Amino acid sequence: MLIPAPKSSLLLLIDFQTRLAPAIEDAAAAIANARRLAEGAVLLGVDIVVTEQNPDKLGPTVPELAEFAGAAVAKMAFSAVAAPNFPKDKLKDCAIVVAGFEAHVCVMQTVLGLLGEGRPVFVVTDAIGSRRADSKTTALRRAESCGAGIVTSEMVLFEWLRAADHPRFRDISRLVK
Repeated sequence: MLIPAPKSSLLLLIDFQTRLAPAIEDAAAAIANARRLAEGAVLLGVDIVVTEQNPDKLGPTVPELAEFAGAAVAKMAFSAVAAPNFPKDKLKDCAIVVAGFEAHVCVMQTVLGLLGEGRPVFVVTDAIGSRRADSKTTALRRAESCGAGIVTSEMVLFEWLRAADHPRFRDISRLVK
């Protein structure tokens, strides 16, 4: 299944936080790909929701993504959708593109929660991370077996465009180079 058009998509950036990032394997690449997604989302009019797990302990969103955080959803629940202040109204009739830190904990539980609510979910493999590679790999396998689409950041951006004659094609192409 293709990722729906931008007006029917939401980008969910989960827990890309300053105190968590140093412990994440290949965090810099995941953050860079999440930034690429966020920049593309802004260009194409895709809503963005950013979460922060226990921000008093794990710090704010990393500087590379802070401009997209706005009023980040602070949470204690591992699943973003279980947080009482999560803006569920933004999920209406949307496919959710998910990126974030700890793939096997907060990302996984959020994905399972979204799938449980009947939402189409796409997990961006190059924009998620865990402390250990096997945790990330296992989370991706589990997400896929439960019904999530597994995609890359470049796949997301070009599926949002649909065609080379899209008015933002050149802008998006620059993001992936």
